[in-house]
Amino acid sequence: MNPTSSSPLHTPLPATPKSATGRALVLGGGGSGGNAWLIGVLAGLFDAGLDVTGADLTIGTSAGSTAAIQIAGTPLDELLAATLATPTPDQGPARNPSAPNRSASGHLARIGKIIAVAQDAADMRRRIGAAALELATASDGSWQAQWRNTVASRLPNQNWPERRILITAINAGNGEPAVFDRHSGVELADAVAASCSSALPYRIGSEQYLDGGYRRNENADLATGFARVLVLAPFGGRTLHPLDRGLQLEAQVAELRAGGSEVATVFPDGSSEHLFGANAMDLSLRPAAARAGHHQGSLLAEQLSEFWR
Repeated sequence: MNPTSSSPLHTPLPATPKSATGRALVLGGGGSGGNAWLIGVLAGLFDAGLDVTGADLTIGTSAGSTAAIQIAGTPLDELLAATLATPTPDQGPARNPSAPNRSASGHLARIGKIIAVAQDAADMRRRIGAAALELATASDGSWQAQWRNTVASRLPNQNWPERRILITAINAGNGEPAVFDRHSGVELADAVAASCSSALPYRIGSEQYLDGGYRRNENADLATGFARVLVLAPFGGRTLHPLDRGLQLEAQVAELRAGGSEVATVFPDGSSEHLFGANAMDLSLRPAAARAGHHQGSLLAEQLSEFWR
């Protein structure tokens, strides 16, 4: 437990070192397809001679939080093989029970309406939290155990890795950002489940949490102070938010560079963009997303090796 935390379940943002040092890997959100693409890119880089999984800091948001833990405990070739063998929806569960009976497009439309009436980013997070808490009143609560079991089954084990990993969420009760790590006093499966809960709030102790993408979809700014920051963004840096709120990846990158960081970003290429957005939760597209990511990673390895050295 971090004695300086503002609450027992919230790790303060990393302090900015006086000079930029170290390497950070940022894994953004993007649904089940985004998780597959992230694994594909990392495996493609590795197969072409560049291993970025040993970064000094890894930041995972939503689907990226799952990937962050997976790569810390499972060889990339095994992860890629398992992703390419993803069961189709008629062979296994296809949906996140934290969003029962809701399509990805319908969920995005609901969030878009909240964003449109919000005064600023903090107000948006509070409104999204309030809407999620209201939605939860219609649930019998059984989904939480089911969701935790689903998330736990995707992780290599139930222990926090020794390496530095930050997992993001927001507090549904007040909209405040939350950042979990191995010192937060939160079990690993709970932290990842919270970061991936896009519609219904996930309870940890007395607090309830929502998807870390509501803070910022990539949360790359948490890598402030690192010399080199590699951002893998399944949603391609796109945002539903007005640009003047500064939540977009472009703004995060500008902040990092202003602090002395070198930043490289990787987005899905044009031929695979249809695998994300409204299709992000379609399990049947995971193999295609992984293959697309692997192809991109293998092509980018030489260029990124110079950056990552």
